Amino acid sequence: MAKLPAMQGGGVRWVVFDVGGVLVDEARLWRGWAGLLGMGEADFLAALRAGLAAGKGIGGTVRELAPGLDIRAERARLAPLEIPQEGDLYPDVRPAFARLRRAGLRIGIAGNQPPGVAEALGALGLGAAFIATSATWGVAKPDRGFFARVVEAAGAPPPRIAYVGDRLDNDVAPARAAGLRAIFLPRGLWGELHDAEEHGAERVASLTELAERLA
Repeated sequence: MAKLPAMQGGGVRWVVFDVGGVLVDEARLWRGWAGLLGMGEADFLAALRAGLAAGKGIGGTVRELAPGLDIRAERARLAPLEIPQEGDLYPDVRPAFARLRRAGLRIGIAGNQPPGVAEALGALGLGAAFIATSATWGVAKPDRGFFARVVEAAGAPPPRIAYVGDRLDNDVAPARAAGLRAIFLPRGLWGELHDAEEHGAERVASLTELAERLA
């Protein structure tokens, strides 16, 4: 893959972050699903990666692994594992946020997440100017309305806002379409899958790298 030019941060005043795979490592949730299905964690993750690559999604993959499973009911049982804790944050989150704030950039958090996640992230004291989720806004990515809410929450023109996500379909493409600066961070299950595809997305390997470029 060709190396992309370094970002020029002159016009960016806001950096808005997706949640899962970007700020929060979802390993605790995947361990919960593996245990529920009676599988080893490594075997479950391998099956999940294969299912995502085949376009089956998480729900479709789980249904294939456990036909007849009431996924809605089981997800409700595992709901506490979707609420982020301090130990779920990737190690680069707090240092990168601190550096971005010192550089005068404002931080927002907005992702597709269930009820309770926005409040839990707020309790972690990350220093974000706003925290919102699809559950609180009533609209989910990749809907254009989600990114309209990002722009509204930031109170800035779209070109002044960078959106950082781990998916090309849910994050990069719709953020670009809304006029935001789209930045791809390839980690987590979706990020690893999409990074294997040919793409021209502006890419960073870590939030530390993002802070170095924008700050």
